[in-house]
Order: sequence, then C-alpha cells, then structure tokens
Amino acid sequence: MHDDRHIVEQRLDRVLAERLRPAQHGHTAACDIAVWHVPGEPVPVTEALRADYTPTTVGQPWGPAWGTSWFRITATVPEQWDGRTAEVLVDLGFDDDRPGFQCEGLAHTPDGTPIKGLHPRNTYLPLGRNSAGKTRTFYVEAAANPIILGPNGFRPTELGERPTEPGPPLYVLRRAEAAVLDEEVWNLVQDTEVLDGLMRELPTDSPRRHEILRALERMLDRLDLHDVAATAPAARAELTGVLARPAHASAHTLSAVGHAHIDSAWLWPLRETVRKVARTTANVTALMATHPDFHFAMSQAQQLAWIKQHHPQLHDRVRTFIHTGQFVPVGGMWVESDTNMPGGEALARQLVHGKRFYLEEYGIETREVWLPDSFGYSAALPQLIAASGSRWFLTQKISWNQTNRFPHHTFWWEGIDGTRVFTHFPPADTYNAEITGSELAHAQRNFAEHGHATRSLLPFGHGDGGGGPTREMLARAARTADLEGSPRVRLDTPAEFFTAAEADHTGPAVWSGELYLEFHRGTYTSQAKTKQGNRRSEHLLREAELWCATATIATGRDYPYEALDRLWKQVLLHQFHDILPGSSIAWVHREAQETYRRVAAELEAITTQAQQALAGPPVHPITFNAAPHSRGGVPALGASTGEHATPPTPTRHPDGTITIDNGLLRATLDQRGLLTSVYDHAAEREALAAPANLLQLHPDHPNAWDAWDLDGFYRHHVQDLTDAEDITLDEHTVHIRRRVGDSTIDQHISVPAHARRVDITTDVDWHETEKILKAAFPLDVHADRSAAETQFGHVMRPTHTNTSWDAAKFEICAHRYLHVGEPGYGHALINDSTYGHDVTRDSRPDGTTTTVRLSLLRAPRFPDPDTDHGRHRLRYALLVGADIGDAVREGYQLNLPERTTQGSRTVAPLITVDNDAVVVEAVKLADDRSGDLVVRLYESRGGRAHARLTISFPATAVTRTDLLERPLAEPDATPDALDIRLRPFEIRTLRFTRTT
Repeated sequence: MHDDRHIVEQRLDRVLAERLRPAQHGHTAACDIAVWHVPGEPVPVTEALRADYTPTTVGQPWGPAWGTSWFRITATVPEQWDGRTAEVLVDLGFDDDRPGFQCEGLAHTPDGTPIKGLHPRNTYLPLGRNSAGKTRTFYVEAAANPIILGPNGFRPTELGERPTEPGPPLYVLRRAEAAVLDEEVWNLVQDTEVLDGLMRELPTDSPRRHEILRALERMLDRLDLHDVAATAPAARAELTGVLARPAHASAHTLSAVGHAHIDSAWLWPLRETVRKVARTTANVTALMATHPDFHFAMSQAQQLAWIKQHHPQLHDRVRTFIHTGQFVPVGGMWVESDTNMPGGEALARQLVHGKRFYLEEYGIETREVWLPDSFGYSAALPQLIAASGSRWFLTQKISWNQTNRFPHHTFWWEGIDGTRVFTHFPPADTYNAEITGSELAHAQRNFAEHGHATRSLLPFGHGDGGGGPTREMLARAARTADLEGSPRVRLDTPAEFFTAAEADHTGPAVWSGELYLEFHRGTYTSQAKTKQGNRRSEHLLREAELWCATATIATGRDYPYEALDRLWKQVLLHQFHDILPGSSIAWVHREAQETYRRVAAELEAITTQAQQALAGPPVHPITFNAAPHSRGGVPALGASTGEHATPPTPTRHPDGTITIDNGLLRATLDQRGLLTSVYDHAAEREALAAPANLLQLHPDHPNAWDAWDLDGFYRHHVQDLTDAEDITLDEHTVHIRRRVGDSTIDQHISVPAHARRVDITTDVDWHETEKILKAAFPLDVHADRSAAETQFGHVMRPTHTNTSWDAAKFEICAHRYLHVGEPGYGHALINDSTYGHDVTRDSRPDGTTTTVRLSLLRAPRFPDPDTDHGRHRLRYALLVGADIGDAVREGYQLNLPERTTQGSRTVAPLITVDNDAVVVEAVKLADDRSGDLVVRLYESRGGRAHARLTISFPATAVTRTDLLERPLAEPDATPDALDIRLRPFEIRTLRFTRTT
C-alpha cells in the first residue's frame, strides 16, 4: 500500500480548521451590547458600574492606545437550550497569534465581582448548563493595549509612552453572542489534536505513528462534515483504542505545573500589569473550581499584593485555593528580579520581602526560587537561596544561549562561597507551554540527564496577560497522562516535582559559578538613569537604616519601620528583570525615574533627621561615614569632626601636557586630554600601557532585541574620540570638552589627596542613535582573569578566549569595581552606576596589556526609540596599585560619600570590626519591631577571615539567623566583643538582643 500519510495529514488540518473547531459552539443567540469609553486612566469597577453606557453593536471600533472601554453585555438564553452548556463568546478584536501582547478583558458581575479574563485563546464567559430562559449581564473592562511587539519585530514605536491625546481606535469588537458548547465536539477536538500532535513527532517508520494515522483517518471517515455534531460520538469512538494505549515503562515523566509568566512591566506600564494579574488570577481560580487536580504556581509576591490591594474579592478566592493546595505561591522573591545588577543587600531583601509576604499572608514557606526569564544568574544566588530557607532553583532562560548549549537540566549549582542548590532547567525550553505534542516530544528528546534521571518540569499557560492555563491545556494533560509514545504528564506542584526529582537523581553534576546568559548583554547598560536610580537608592536605603538604627539606640527616636518597608518594596519592584535591565517601554522608565526621585527625597529627609538627632545642637561640622571602612579620621559606620585634606592642583607645562601629583601618584594628560601616564611613586611603576580614559564610540546594531542585545560584531568598527574642543584647569580639576555628532561630553579629572586614585566625572548630553559609548583603560598588567564585584563578593572571569565559553563573555557585569592584576600588583576601575564592562588582552613585544572598558551609554531604538537621550553624570575612577581589598573599600566609599552636618557630638559606631576583609553590609532594627539590632556582614576578598566584633550598646544575647532574622542556632551570651570566623565570601546575619 502506498504511503498516503501526507494526504491524511492535509485532510486533517483542513477539517480541524474549517469544520471541527468551528463546530464546538453550535447554536448562537445575539446579545445586547452597550459601551462606556473611559475618558482617561482606568477606573475602579464601582465607578464603571455607575457610568452612562451607549448602545453599540458588533463591528464597532473601540480603544485608542492604552485606553479602556467597558462593555455591558446582556445575554438571554433561549428556552430550547435547556440542559445544554451555554456560554457567551466575546472577541474584542483579538490577534490569535499574540496572547498577552494586545487587547484583553476582565468580566465582572453586576455587583462588581470578577468572573474571568478574556483573551485570544480564552474567549468564553460561562452561563452554565441550567441557564435556559435566564438573562445575565456581564461588565467587561477591555484594555486597548497596543501591539508593540508586532509581526515586523523590533521596530521603533511611539506607542510605548502614555499619549497626550486620544488616538484612533486600535480594535474592533468582532463578537459578543451567546452560544451552546457542544461538549462532544469539544472533546473530539481535544482527542484529535493530542493524537495529531503525537503522531507528527513519532518517527516516520514507527508502527505507533501509523496506528494513530489510520485511527485519525477512520475518525475523518465517520464524520459528516455537514452535520459534525450528530456524527461526533461515532467519530470519537474510532479514537478510543489508540488513546487507551499506556505509555512505555521507560517514558519520561513531565510534571506539568500551571503558570503564567507575567512581566511586572515591559511593553506595558506597571498600572497595566496590575490588571493583567487580575485577569489571569480570575481565570485560574475559575478553572480550579471545575478541575480539582489543577495546580497553578504564581511567583512574585508583589503581584499577589496588588491583587490584595485592588481586588479584595478575587484575593479571597485566591486564599481559598491556596488553602486547598491548588493555588501555589512560588519563588520567594518580591518580583522576578534581575540578578546581575541588584546589590547584595537588595538581592537579599528580594527574598526577605517575598518570603515574608507569603508567610504572613498565607502561612506558606516557599522552598524554590523561580526565575524562568531573568537575564543570567549571579553566582551569589546559591548562598542567598539557602540563607533564606529555600533549597531549589528553577530557570529556563539559559536555553537562549547564542553560542554554547548548557550541558545539564537537573544539577547542583554551586555559588562563589561553595553553597550548592538543587537546580532544574525545564527541557521543553519554554515557560509558556501549551502541552502540545511538539513541546512534549522536545522535552523528552532534549532532556540532558537521560540514564541518570527520568523526570522534568513543564510550566504551562499563556503568560504576560495571555490568561494563563486553559481548559484545552488541561484536556491535553489528561489525555497524555499515560499515552503510548508520549511522556507521562502529571499535574504537580513545583514542590512535588522537586521532591521527586531529588529522589530520582541522586548524583547530579555540579556547575560552579555564575549562570552567564550568552545573550541580552546590552542590558548591563541600556537606560542609564534607571540603573543610576537603582544604585543610588540601594545606598540611600543603607544609610537610612544605619543612621535610624543608631539614632533609635542612642537617642530613643522612633524607627521608621513603615516608611523603610514601603521604600524598599518600591526599589525592589523596579529591579524587575525588564525594568532595571532597561528593556521596557519609555513609559516604564519615565515612571521609574520619577519614583527614584521620590525615593531619594524621602530617604534624604529620613537620614538628615536621624543625623541631626545624633549630632546634637549645631556647633561645628560633624562628618558621617556610612561606609564599612574608616576614612579621613572618621570611623566606619560612625561620625566625628573628620579630616579633609586639600587635593593637589593641576600643572600645565609648556608643551601643553598637564600633570597632577599627590605624592602617591602622578597623572599626566596630553594635549588631547587623554591620560598618557599614571605613575605609582611607591611601586616605581607605570600603570598605563597606552593612552587611557579614551572614549570610544561603536555602532550598535544587534540582530534583534535592540535594548537587550549587544552582539559581538559591534567591535568591528570604532571611533576614538580624541579631539578636544576645550581643556581648562581650575584649582583641583582638569576640564575637557569633546563633541561627537549631536552630543557633548564634559569630563572632569582630579586626583584626591592621600589616595592612589584618578577620579573622572563624565557629564554627557547624549543624542546619539544606535551607538554605544565606552571608556577604555589599557593597563600595564598581565592578567589572565578579572575580578568583578557581585553580591557579597566577586566573580572571576577569564580575560582570554581559549574556549567558546570564554569568548562568549565578551561583555560582563560588575558592580562597584572590576579588578585586574598580576600576583602582588593590580589595578581596579570603580564606578558609581556603571555595570557593563569588557576586558581584553593585547600582545606587545614586552608582554601583554590588559584593557578594561566601561560601557557608559547605549542608544537602542526598541522598545524606547529615545533610550538614554538627555543629560547624564557618570562617575568612575582608576585605582592604581590596588588589591581586591582596596577595590572593595574604594568602591563603597565612592558610592557612599561622606555627609557633613552641624552638630556637637561624635557618634560611636554601633558595631566595629577589626578586619577590613569583613564588611558590614547592613545595620538595621529587626523587622519584628522587637528593638533587636540586626547586622549582616560578609567576607569580601575570597579568603578565610577571623574578626573581632565590638558593640557599643547594651545587649544580652547574640543569635545567628537566616536572612529572615529567624534563629539558626541557640543564642549566645553577648560580651562587648565577639570573635567570628568566616569562610570565603560567607554571609553572616547576627541578631543582637538589646537590653531594654
């Protein structure tokens, strides 16, 4: 018999599209429709219910970009539908290919109770089986979110900002009618789609494939395409046998976990995310009522907090299903944050605030960190995960690597301190699965641990406002629970999966160090003001907590618990992985800048009030030092009169060169304003191998994902900015002005007194497009690796390109410093808000040169066509003859400038540490408002450290705790001094019980 499988497959495609799927809803009845177009921003449902509605019809346009329209839809169910399942079908103008990236709706009852969302692949509102003769009204809040990520990809758009005036309608109401759901036809569609999807993934010579093909052919033969409903039962009967064949004993097991990855902001503003979360939550709780075996995992405590705040009725439903175990909070973080750029304490607080919300609100201790979409994962995370009381980690994003395929799906991930967490990457390579045959087959084929393990996880559901899991996905899961040729699909919770996976795979491989994403490298630089706002906010929060705790203990002032909690949560929200990385629309980043300004103003006021209370009556200047190391005669974490040395004066020589010499360093600038020499007097050694502080401009045209990506070929063309329009000197500073294109760059170079440092402040009025600006420092050291600060330590990366893994790290992330050196001698670049760097080596006759470059600004056009245009001030410095300890110290001091106020009292530090390798990261009062003092510190250099801690306040006990300030051991009696020993990069949280 000839092979006619392609004919059968083509026949099946057409019948499904033109006959079977349309026949799922048979009889229809018109609805009465009215509309109210909201004149401005979205309004609460209570206001919408009171509005004046205007009659409208299907076919009418609605929705200017970012507008909201409320549709009142009234359906009367015909008497002849008695005993049939009736629904209202609503098509707001959906594009079926883009669930989550277009218009959406949330239906309410006339009393304002949310029912469920409306989305491209989830268009029904339930009327029920016994609704004949009844009339029901729905109020649908329809959001006209524009399609920004459209069919033409990454094109610049003006739709990413709030419009000043309403524009033309974007959508047309296509459908709003009552209909009968023919459940037999619906089930036939599900049977057919599952078997069809499985068949097409089986080998062409597989007997099972041919068995399914012939069963589908018989099913098609039994159908009368002019009367699908009547012949559907007989057609289904032809598929019963092939659906009943059980899976092989060796079949892979997939734990299918309902999920909806909702970006807390991205191609929409924060206010729209609040509504996206409500729509999806309404959908999944509605499904739970009819599918008791369905579990839905929701990450991001912030999103549940929004539900509680804006939709209390819906939150009550969520709470009910949390208690049944169906609605599962996961992740333990306030948002799914970026993990490359948040500071150490901020990343800790992501876990503290997330886990505490789940504990206090629902009594749930989350055990997994759930970050499927963040852009690479810091090697500091394993220790933080363990210190928060969690034990598992999940992501999928590393499957996006451009160069190297990650070798594992289930493994131990080891952090910089040696802590390991059990980690899983879903092999389906998606966190928005639909449980299709192709997804299941790919997950089974792709799984890297075959022979060692037998199970993996499959997150399924439409994300980003697509509405989450659907009843069709659950139908596929039921049919593939035990089906020959398919992996076994189980509806599990994440904890059930991880527990089973740990038992299943008893000897996983170990991956040590960061999980570097070979993609999205431009996110270390895009939207500089957002990054600067984050960095500044983190350090302002440190200062506010430190001085408020000190003032409370020293003077009895009230500690601002509520304000600090609120401000931390605002900063944590903006660390979401499409806000801090700079990959959101202009609206998001404009609002972020406004938020950072408000945060800074409030924290400045809180800090000033605490310092004034500590300093006492104004008599003479008192200098406060919030940094963890002493400087200028001021103790770390304390205040005194201080010492302020005068910086050296620049000298211009007859040949036009300029020198600045402080006795430790001599910096020389040539007639172009470039640093041509930085001489270390003590080491009798030149720091530079070529002119430094060289600004370089590259074209920046990534193949896709403009704000996200920096593709390696950008380096093929470079413009050195060597022409100086003006070079002037004042008492302590050299000022250099350069112009390029429509941009102006003013640099201010100085050498502080008593420091081996050259300080550079760069003011840029930036108006370039699709360019990246870098600052290059060719350094005369032979370094085969760099040390880049990360949370609570540093990560080592090769400077060579021996392997494809090394070469892929051509752009890297560093926090306050990046250090390169030879044994016994090195240099560091420190900064106040720059994260992107690259490090390369060049060969010379007398050895190799190590060039470190800072990525200062970019100018991508999507999703914000004006990214970074405007004024920026960026501060960085070259630290000469520096070891890691010097880099740590100077990095903190640059980011935590001294503050001086008038007062009459010095301020003793609450805690003093006698080893500079042990850094105090946070000093605060305990979150439980007991008045206890919490101190978090860490070993900062990568070695073992012994330190003596001295406290200046009465305390009865000290307890080692986890990040949530819960005891890990019995309290110890507290003398005035405490000896501690730390492993390399170990984080230690101590809770001091104060004498009251």
